[in-house]
Amino acid sequence: MWDSETESLGGRDYGNGAHVPAKHGVKTDGFEQRGQSWFVATDVPSDLLVHIGEVNFHLHKYPLISRCGRLSRIIYDNHEGEVNKINLNDLPGGAESFELAAKFCYGIAVDLTASNISGLRCAAEYLEMTEDLEEGNLIFKTEAFLSYVVLSSWRDSIIVLKSCEKLSPWAENLQIVRRCSESIAWKACANPKGIRWNYTGRPSKVSSPKWNDLKDSSPSRAIQVPPDWWFEDVSILRIDHFVRVITAIKVKGMRFELVGAAIIQYASKWLPGLIKDAGGEPMLDDFSNGNICRESSGGSSSGSGGGSGSWKGGLHLIVAGNKEEPDTIKAKDQRMIIESLISIIPPQKDSVSCSFLLRLLRMANKLKVAHALVNELEKRVGMQFEQATLSDLLIPSYNKSETTYDVDLVQRLLEHFLVQEQTECASSPNRAYLDKNMFEESQRGGASSAKMRVARLVDSYLTEIARDRNLSLTKFHVLAEALPESARTCDDGLYRAIDSYLKAHPTLSEHERKRLCRVMDCQKLSIDACMHAAQNERLPLRVVVQVLFSEQVKISNAISNNTLKDNTAGESQFQPMVTTRKTLLEGTPQSFQEGWSTAKKDINTLKFELETVKTKYVELQNEMESLQRQFDKMVPKQKQHSSSAWTSGWKKLSRLAKMSNVDGQDDGSDQPVAELTRKTPRRWRNSIS
Repeated sequence: MWDSETESLGGRDYGNGAHVPAKHGVKTDGFEQRGQSWFVATDVPSDLLVHIGEVNFHLHKYPLISRCGRLSRIIYDNHEGEVNKINLNDLPGGAESFELAAKFCYGIAVDLTASNISGLRCAAEYLEMTEDLEEGNLIFKTEAFLSYVVLSSWRDSIIVLKSCEKLSPWAENLQIVRRCSESIAWKACANPKGIRWNYTGRPSKVSSPKWNDLKDSSPSRAIQVPPDWWFEDVSILRIDHFVRVITAIKVKGMRFELVGAAIIQYASKWLPGLIKDAGGEPMLDDFSNGNICRESSGGSSSGSGGGSGSWKGGLHLIVAGNKEEPDTIKAKDQRMIIESLISIIPPQKDSVSCSFLLRLLRMANKLKVAHALVNELEKRVGMQFEQATLSDLLIPSYNKSETTYDVDLVQRLLEHFLVQEQTECASSPNRAYLDKNMFEESQRGGASSAKMRVARLVDSYLTEIARDRNLSLTKFHVLAEALPESARTCDDGLYRAIDSYLKAHPTLSEHERKRLCRVMDCQKLSIDACMHAAQNERLPLRVVVQVLFSEQVKISNAISNNTLKDNTAGESQFQPMVTTRKTLLEGTPQSFQEGWSTAKKDINTLKFELETVKTKYVELQNEMESLQRQFDKMVPKQKQHSSSAWTSGWKKLSRLAKMSNVDGQDDGSDQPVAELTRKTPRRWRNSIS
């Protein structure tokens, strides 16, 4: 369908060449080359020398002026005399294209192929070989071949577009680039199931098969065409032509993830060092290897079977014959490639991976890409910052900064991420509710949010850059506090970063160390981190006390929770907690151990004194009882009798009062009980007197 390089058009067999009968007086058997010069094989001596670069053509005037309007004007419009030599150094296509055009003028059959058609079309336009001079001139024939043969073939469209790289601006002005780009885009967006495609992965010496051979021997009928079949072919194009193709593909509705994968494929080919090769192409693991060539197990029936086992194919071998070494690309070319790729990355999130964006950002900073494009790339990284890895964030500082890594860049990326999160939260109330209850969800074992993943990434990054002695405390502090408190459910990573910074900066004052440790919440440290912090002499003493106190609270809470469980479970869980507490207290610094032992001695002394006072109190109480008994024995007996009479009298009076109250209630008297109780004592006092 798209692969026939030779089509019959209006009775003209373009595959065998555009043959034009000789209508001039010079009979020739062809052209002969002698060193850097071409001669016409004829007995008529030449009367015109055409000089193109280092190549000379010894030709005749009449065959050329009869079909080339430009040469006719140069020869006949010159008033300085007869012209026998012409310089055409600016002819598009060079000596190769002029050779074909000259043969066409002499009536020699010319083979039109995808490799020479673009140069020949531009040369015909330059020489003004129009229909006004002769019907069926070279412009008409090359245009017909482009429109009806090249643009109907995927492979020929790629080859022609590749050959246009040396024909600017002629190829652009003649719309060859635009037409080939749209043809490629249309074929790339077509349904792969309906493609009857030939393999581009074949050596350049093997010409395209005839259409009849393609119908019978093409194994693509039984092969499922992968969605990335066009990646490898378009990746051989120059960056400006690649941008034209990708732009046309995006307009036609190609899936954005496929467009992003094609951009990654192109970057891996033309930007050395951007993609880390580890036995493959990790950036394209979601797709196939990107090569349009898919040889069947049976192989093709061509005569080049010797190289089919080791040669992996690729259209660039057809076009150029040899692959250009990426190391020869200059910095300005790489800068232009990066700027062009940034401009065509699809705007959708996850169209390309965050790792690819960060590597592209690294090279953009290194090559001093335009600030506006770098800012746009930073925003793209912020959209999917939670997908980044530590190795991708370790971007060297290419400016005059004193730090090893570009900390300001990571700070900007984090700010873009937070702005993006706030925008999404504002547009989605449900998302805001999830962020509000982030800590509770994490405790219930829910899926970690993007902020939590970014928090772990930032903590790892802080740990890595903390070893830099030129990193200021302010930069470390600002980056550590950039995320909200709810983003961290555990501060172990932050403690590790703080410890690394203290180790690399031993000259910090006590105030600076306290300021550094304020970014850490001691209550969010794990038991292992607390044990390490308890014996970390680099931490301020106040922080160590906070760590010990928070650990004591945790141990007390754990013990109280264990008491509510079964005895068996309680014993099995209480014993490790006691051991942990003992280990924690014994693991304090030496200065803290001395203070703690002194306090324990004071406590033991107070306990001993308290026990001594208690003992003396008991002894005094026993002595008092003994003296009381001796005093009772020494009292006179008459006092004992009188006291006993008073005692017995009062007992009798109390019994009489009770009896009178009972009798009053039994008789049904209406007097209240309070009045009886008031009168009765009065009679008792009279009787006693």
